[in-house]
Amino acid sequence: MNILVLCTGNSARSIMLEAILNALGQGRVQAWSAGSCPTGRVHPQALRQIAAAGMAAGTARSKSWDEFARADAPQMDMVITVCASAAGETCPIWPGTPVRAHWGVDDPAAAPEDAWEPAFRTAFETLHARARAFLAQPVEALDRATLARVAADVAEPA
Repeated sequence: MNILVLCTGNSARSIMLEAILNALGQGRVQAWSAGSCPTGRVHPQALRQIAAAGMAAGTARSKSWDEFARADAPQMDMVITVCASAAGETCPIWPGTPVRAHWGVDDPAAAPEDAWEPAFRTAFETLHARARAFLAQPVEALDRATLARVAADVAEPA
């Protein structure tokens, strides 16, 4: 199952969820991330959170979602946006037929620099909990409607 995680800048939240899904998915899913307006760099705090969890950041880089619109790009089964609606960001919309889900998280990079560590930790923990709940289901075998419902259910706060 191929999952594309989208965010505006592709420097923090989407990078973290990409790493989380790939680590927890253990080959059941393959995740990538991209942004509508990529910053061109991965936030160092995102990399610290990934490493602190014992996960690999792989070849994490901030990139445009245009890379995934090419004919030779992997076909996505699902697209998850992680931009927080309350943050006043423009959340990207992916064209095509992948199942869509929104797992909005406040942008930790928008926090004052002296608050980055707890902001990034909170964002990482939220995304990790959602990914864990999502992958507790046989997501790669679910029909589209059930997959969409499971993805929506895990986005709701407990």
